[in-house]
Amino acid sequence: MTIIGIVLAFVGLTYLCWLLFALAVHALPFFAGISAGLAAYHVGSGPLVAMIIGVIAGSAVLFVGQIAFATLRSPVIRISLGLLFAVPAAVAGYHAARGLAHLVGPAEVWCEVVAIVGATIVAATAFMRMWLSSLPDAEQSIATGLTSPHLPASQTSEA
Repeated sequence: MTIIGIVLAFVGLTYLCWLLFALAVHALPFFAGISAGLAAYHVGSGPLVAMIIGVIAGSAVLFVGQIAFATLRSPVIRISLGLLFAVPAAVAGYHAARGLAHLVGPAEVWCEVVAIVGATIVAATAFMRMWLSSLPDAEQSIATGLTSPHLPASQTSEA
């Protein structure tokens, strides 16, 4: 029975880590939706209207962020947008890793080290998910080996 508990705990921990990485990009839209919903609730709208406003605001932030990231070609703006989505993911990763480290029970210093490493990994994952979700057309064709921006079209085809 103890072995089944250990295996199930490991499976649950693995699932939570996968969920953290899979949803890391959605930390900013989630925060924006919660903030908008709470603001709507505090100005007097009912709970149902506040939830609807929160869902709309969170969806709008995610939609606008992904469209902006896909259409803007400037690397500086794309990096800024990626960091805008990665910083809230880093905060979420920090707290998740710190909570998991406290479950194991190491010293306080090691909890901080694990939390900082977790925040860095989750932020990098969120940034790369945003970066790879919408490569510009030139980068996509280079990645697939179809064309090269430096060679004429006659030299890109293999003979």
